Amino acid sequence: MRNTLGDLNNHLFAQLERLSEEELNGEKLADEINRAKAVTSVASQIIANGSLVLEARRLADDRMNADTKIPKMLEGGI
Repeated sequence: MRNTLGDLNNHLFAQLERLSEEELNGEKLADEINRAKAVTSVASQIIANGSLVLEARRLADDRMNADTKIPKMLEGGI
């Protein structure tokens, strides 16, 4: 399993290519649209999590403020 944002980007473009297939219609098109909605939903959560981790990293690197503390739930894994 690959887990980078670059991999996610590749999955999103692959989904876009599947949606762009001109011979796709009817039930198969509906299935692909539903798949795209599911992929988009998961991708949005992955991107939001990445943004949160980045923001926590920025907060941890804030050397101008010695009182800066990272919320306990965001510690570790950064």
